[in-house]
Amino acid sequence: MSDTSIFWFRHDLRLTDLPGLVAAAQRGPVIPVFIFDDRLGGDWAIGGASRWWLHYSLASLESSLKQRNGRLVIRTGDSVTALATLAEETGATSVFCSRQYQPWADPQERQLKTTLERQGVTFKRYPGTLLFEPEAITTGGGTPFKVFTPFWRACLKQPEPSFPVDVPKLQFPEQWPTSVALEELALRPTAPNWAEGWEALWRPGEQGAGDALAAFLQARVQHYGEGRDFPGEPNTSRLSPYLKFGEISPRQVWWAAQEKRRAAPENASAIDKFLSEIGWREFCNHLVSQFPAMPDSAFNPKFEHFPWATDREKLRAWQRGQTGYPIVDAGMRELWQTGFMHNRVRMVVASFLTKHLLSHWREGELWFWDCLLDADLASNACSWQWVGGSGADASPYFRIFNPVAQGEKFDKDGSYTRRWVPEVADLPDKYLHKPWEAPPLVLQSAGVTLGSSYPRPIVDHKTAREAALAAYGTLKNLAL
Repeated sequence: MSDTSIFWFRHDLRLTDLPGLVAAAQRGPVIPVFIFDDRLGGDWAIGGASRWWLHYSLASLESSLKQRNGRLVIRTGDSVTALATLAEETGATSVFCSRQYQPWADPQERQLKTTLERQGVTFKRYPGTLLFEPEAITTGGGTPFKVFTPFWRACLKQPEPSFPVDVPKLQFPEQWPTSVALEELALRPTAPNWAEGWEALWRPGEQGAGDALAAFLQARVQHYGEGRDFPGEPNTSRLSPYLKFGEISPRQVWWAAQEKRRAAPENASAIDKFLSEIGWREFCNHLVSQFPAMPDSAFNPKFEHFPWATDREKLRAWQRGQTGYPIVDAGMRELWQTGFMHNRVRMVVASFLTKHLLSHWREGELWFWDCLLDADLASNACSWQWVGGSGADASPYFRIFNPVAQGEKFDKDGSYTRRWVPEVADLPDKYLHKPWEAPPLVLQSAGVTLGSSYPRPIVDHKTAREAALAAYGTLKNLAL
């Protein structure tokens, strides 16, 4: 006898390596469902750029299911209510899903389990979005790790993650429940369409994820170890949006990387570095699952007393890429125009916001949340707190990036900066990252008029650094 099951898709928009989908398929017909709850998460409801990606990710999933003679049922509203209603409508006896780790996920899953069991419906969740479950990686004292290096070392001592499972043979119900059309979710911007041209830059969906991983491992991973720091060179994987939406699982990434290591052992060091970045994603998710206030509150409580500034004009200049520091402005414009930013530049712009402008790290966290295609709650929160000095295993607050030195070191030939800040593109390399030092004739020859065609720096680096250190000094004697 077979039973109809519901598989609830969330941040796992793929068919491969879904243990919960395999379990559902073994019971009988499966109803694949995605529920769009625009209010879930409060301030952390899905941001604008991520909505754009979600549209195409769902379209890809719909296509994959259609090729197997299935459908994706889309509902809206509260997930617990929607799933309970769908189970009652269809007579489904089970609901399966992949476990999630956002602060609201565990309470939501517990509520769903209680609600469904009252209806006589079984609820089961399965791993699938991380390499290791948070409960499995603890210190010798049984507490969560708060420093990345020992955390990742402990992960690497575990048995290797299990091998990805294939797409199961899926059966579907004879009669389908009603569904909202994808277009009705209105996920893409229209007036204005600030995402125009993104379709040429990205291929959301499971196939796009697999192709991106294969291309990286085939042609770029060997340069990753050091090359990943240079934003003008294509040495990174750009997998983060695919991982955020679960179009590829970390286990798939892990085993593909191991296969590459066996085929090209000379790339072992670069592959280890790449996998450690997957480990940072893991670390962040483990932290937020154990410390759910992290997206909103300083992990180091002293920083709740930090004298943050509230200069909205300077914040707006940072958001628009009009700070007068070309490497900072390049990053912020890349973000706005593509929904992405190179990781090295993310650190530079974050340091500038929190230390040069003394703006609260949460301002940056919120801006990135809305603008990034890969806006993962845990990685976003942990990374901003890392740069701001308040997080677990944080960069010391007194480590203040000099944006000129960062530009000259990591974009020496200016290819990245010139692409995104064309106003200064004709400046010679010597002055590209510090146009205010260029002689008048050099500026004139390059067509640069400071304060007009390109802004003067909104803060002086030396003065801002001294102010940041003074602000940090106010925390030293706090007994918390």
